[in-house]
Amino acid sequence: MTKAPQGSAAPQQTAQRTVRPAVSTAVESAMRRALALAAQGPPHGPNPRVGCVLLDPDGRPVAEGFHRGAGTPHAEAAALAAARSRGVDPRGTTAVVTLEPCAHHGRTGPCADALVDAGVAAVHLAVSDPNPVAAGGAATLRAAGIEVTTGTLADEGEELLRHWLHAVRTGRPYVTLKLATSLDGRVAAADGTSRWITGPQARAHAHTVRAQVDAIAVGSGTALTDDPSLTARTIDGGLFEHQPLRVVLGRSAVPGDARLRGPGGPLLHLPEHDLAVVLGLLAEREVRHLLVEGGPTLATALLAADVVDELHAYVAPVLLGAGPTGVGDLGVTTIGAAARFTTHDVTRLGDDVLMVARRTQPVTNPQPAHARQNGRPSRPTKEEI
Repeated sequence: MTKAPQGSAAPQQTAQRTVRPAVSTAVESAMRRALALAAQGPPHGPNPRVGCVLLDPDGRPVAEGFHRGAGTPHAEAAALAAARSRGVDPRGTTAVVTLEPCAHHGRTGPCADALVDAGVAAVHLAVSDPNPVAAGGAATLRAAGIEVTTGTLADEGEELLRHWLHAVRTGRPYVTLKLATSLDGRVAAADGTSRWITGPQARAHAHTVRAQVDAIAVGSGTALTDDPSLTARTIDGGLFEHQPLRVVLGRSAVPGDARLRGPGGPLLHLPEHDLAVVLGLLAEREVRHLLVEGGPTLATALLAADVVDELHAYVAPVLLGAGPTGVGDLGVTTIGAAARFTTHDVTRLGDDVLMVARRTQPVTNPQPAHARQNGRPSRPTKEEI
């Protein structure tokens, strides 16, 4: 492509719509690229991670973009801007997008309208948008005469967006429960000491998980006993740029000199034992992914309430023989009633092992959607510092 002289407008290359057999393979390849782009966006925050690739009529990529977080251009707008900055007219192109283009006015304009105005000829998307506020983009595109294909690499799209999709579909955050135990399931020795059961590699990994979630929660008993900071720290001891909201559940107050009141994310104390209320309040604050780190009382309550979506079990080759266990009595009296999860991944971290397991059955009774899709909570919480 000839470079435009300085001070003059870049030449516009108009893509003329044609149908070629290679496009289907090109679309799949472009969707994999769009998914990889989306994964570069922040895993935390209220907005989904989205990537977009524009293809010319011969199936060749001409521009791409992804969403970099709330308040920044959406993936489709970023890809269109990238095309124009390169002197490529997007008319007649095919947009390959990981999530259905939005159809609502938020901090930015509707992506569906941007694609219509740009003159794209076709749109392929992986996942339809379940958000009732933003959904309807596919219908807008079709009404404008644009060919829309849904479900391209849908499984991969669902996996990438699982936290956000779960939160929007159920009205509550995706709950990940972290357990760090000995081989015999203990979280501390008989005298209460627990630092450290797992090794440095496992602890470093846990901090990278903290840096990816919206909020991290502990019970008030753990807050008083362990005095955690609940920060996300790098290997050298510094703080990650993103620090999750720190949540303490239970009626005991957080002491004025607690480490939880030091550097890190905001502190939210909810003197509440009703987990449905807790998850609803967090949903109102647009918490999509909640990490729960203890202690055993809170872990047991969450499991008994069947609101744990994913388990991170860090297991150390250590035997204690006595001391508190990671999970208390769940009321299971027969093996057929056991709480079962499906193993997703097993990773060795130094001498320790991390098993990631996910709920076997999907959520069948989602809560009413407490969260407004945009803005601050509609009602105040008990205490926020």
